[in-house]
Amino acid sequence: MSVSALGIFSAAGAGGGGFSVEYLVIAGGAGAPNAHGGGGAGGYRSSIVGESSGGGGSAESAFTAAAGTNYTVTVGAGGSSSGVNSSFSTITSVGGGVGGYFSNGTSGGSGGGAGVGGTYNGGAGTTNQGYRGGNRDGNNGFSAGGGGAGSAGSDGGTGGGSGVSSSVTGSAITRAVGGSGMDNGQAGSGGNGAANTGNGASAAPPPFSGVNRTGGSGVVFLKYASTLTITIGAGLTGTTATVGANKVTTITNGTGNVSWA
Repeated sequence: MSVSALGIFSAAGAGGGGFSVEYLVIAGGAGAPNAHGGGGAGGYRSSIVGESSGGGGSAESAFTAAAGTNYTVTVGAGGSSSGVNSSFSTITSVGGGVGGYFSNGTSGGSGGGAGVGGTYNGGAGTTNQGYRGGNRDGNNGFSAGGGGAGSAGSDGGTGGGSGVSSSVTGSAITRAVGGSGMDNGQAGSGGNGAANTGNGASAAPPPFSGVNRTGGSGVVFLKYASTLTITIGAGLTGTTATVGANKVTTITNGTGNVSWA
């Protein structure tokens, strides 16, 4: 079994050659304007060994980086409408799609839920990033949930799609969950997606006029050999911790460059 399969990285060539960086890139989740369908989760792309990407995709290949080279990182904001893309170098995760309002949901990393008021479809998810939003059939007073990285939004109900769990930080945390749709008979007022999860927002029913919920912002995780040192450039907010035999850098906000030595 190779050292990479064991989650242990070789820093050979760090003085000028290539080395492996595993990543988890999550885009911003979509918002849920008043009485819309639930917001779709942000796209979810992972190369963490033993884990998976969104939309049923397998883990991608690790990124090969070179010492002293700048790589651009962007953490997408959660949307009041559709979410914003996140990226690491050439790896881009697509922002979540906003739910419909008397209309189909919008496509995104995961799609927005179908709107109230008729027979509508959820928005499509992006291949290997997330699932579609929920569909609905008929004027029965509710909108459908947004898609998540782990499953589609509920058809014929308000439930949002499930997320995907990752232990990249050493603890199992589920992210990129679809927001729930609204039901005219519900007492709640919807909810924002949590920061740095890529979760979609949950919609409020019409009595809560003007309550527009925002999706959760995205996040970028970078995992690499503990012998390497990362520089997090201006414009980015991030922290680095040792997890097992490796380091993991968590970038929670902004746009800027990272490099290794």
